[in-house]
Amino acid sequence: MIYGLHAVREALRAGTRPLQRLILMRTDRQFADLVQLAKVKRVPVHIEPPPAFARLVPTGNHQGVIAYIAAKAFSTTEDILGLAKTRGEKPFLVLLDGVEDPHNLGAVLRTAEAAGVHGVFIPERRAVGLTPVVAKVSAGAIDHIPVGCVANLIRLIQDLKEEGLWVYGVDPQAEKLHTDIDMTGPIALVLGGEGEGIRPGVLGACDDRIRIPMLGKVQSLNVSAAAYRVLP
Repeated sequence: MIYGLHAVREALRAGTRPLQRLILMRTDRQFADLVQLAKVKRVPVHIEPPPAFARLVPTGNHQGVIAYIAAKAFSTTEDILGLAKTRGEKPFLVLLDGVEDPHNLGAVLRTAEAAGVHGVFIPERRAVGLTPVVAKVSAGAIDHIPVGCVANLIRLIQDLKEEGLWVYGVDPQAEKLHTDIDMTGPIALVLGGEGEGIRPGVLGACDDRIRIPMLGKVQSLNVSAAAYRVLP
């Protein structure tokens, strides 16, 4: 299930995963484009009263739109590198280590998609998955950017190096600034989670470390803010 105007609209537009049905609170002008998209995609539209929405999305931030949709399929490393090759571009990837807050993951996906990143990787454990909250916060970007899920980030980094990518860990203790490196690729950026940052083993597997310059007294950013700053 996904909810929210942007998330549902982009899922309909992308057409990358089947929608079983679209649920609206009403069919006025605000939802006219959704109804038309659903008609084109042959997705049944149902009208439900506010109590039904409150039951399905207790947080209340559904904006009067809910869709039942197939789970997003994870992409393989080969799929994502192949996408870059098909586009005639150098691979540009983001690896997340231990991001557990769905709001942060959703925001990173939105920023990465806007920056032209070819794919985002998350670990199987110690990390949030692709939840409805992630889809909502990503504003639909989740349906436009490939996401990979791996058992071992260190192994992934090693594989990416063998494919010719240079892997940078974003670390507040690094000497080199993110503005000092060539962001045109082929590169992968590793961003750490909310509490511990990048784990030592993962950081040690990177080719180099970079940091975001901080002028204030607070010397760290959460992962979504860091992604916004470091991605071109």
